[in-house]
Amino acid sequence: MTLPARRLESHENLGTEILEILNRDPVVNCFLYSRLEPLFRKPFIPNQSVKALIGGEVWLAEEGGSVSALCYVGANLVPTPANPAAIESFARRATRVGRSCSSLVGPRETVLSLWDQISDSWGPTRTVRENQPLLVIDHAPLARPDERVRRVQPVELAQFLPASIAMFAEELGVSPIGPDGGALYRAKLASQVLEGLAFAIFENNEVIFKCEIGALSPSACQIQGVWTKPELRGRGIGTAGLARVVEFALEIAPAVCLYVNDFNTAARRSYDKIGFRGVGAFASVLF
Repeated sequence: MTLPARRLESHENLGTEILEILNRDPVVNCFLYSRLEPLFRKPFIPNQSVKALIGGEVWLAEEGGSVSALCYVGANLVPTPANPAAIESFARRATRVGRSCSSLVGPRETVLSLWDQISDSWGPTRTVRENQPLLVIDHAPLARPDERVRRVQPVELAQFLPASIAMFAEELGVSPIGPDGGALYRAKLASQVLEGLAFAIFENNEVIFKCEIGALSPSACQIQGVWTKPELRGRGIGTAGLARVVEFALEIAPAVCLYVNDFNTAARRSYDKIGFRGVGAFASVLF
């Protein structure tokens, strides 16, 4: 019988093993790398919890005494690609502990197989997005970049926030403003701005295009939150804006990736023009 995945209680002696798993597919695992990086960067401190280091749990699926796959569990549950035994191991733990995250997202086959096994205990969902092409670019953009795109400055957070809220609500169907009045969401955006990972075009002190680098590893960075003001869509602003962000991103990582809903034909055409190519597919289960 497959045992439930175990929770990583300490990062002692596991940093190298985790890093090896993440590097099997560095583009697919870009988000995971960015969240788990402190496990192999910071020195081991006895009695320090993993959650204190990375803001979430790490589940380990083991076979033959070795870790075969892992899963980050924070605001989202994000697994690495996993074989059937590892997926069953994650499913057994997920069923036992219950749901605390707002989404399940990651490699398509792993996510859909895992969801099939836990849906009875974790449902209902708002939506299941079964096919989200994973795209990557590792060369200069083919589309002409819009030089108006620049990094958002900390003093511009108030102007940046409404566009970010609009993007989130449009993409996910819910508002990011929770019971805390949006404090947590604002703090996350502020952190990205301070790190120089938020980009926008400002026109009359209003954001008309924006996106962020949401994850960063030595092998890739992942773009998220691409948005153009609705009444300005269809004019090429998003394509040119994202092309400029790709230029910025390639200065800090050798490849740039993102995933997109298969039904978003306008965005997919834009990404094709820029030069992104498909390297796989994600799936998302949204609660």
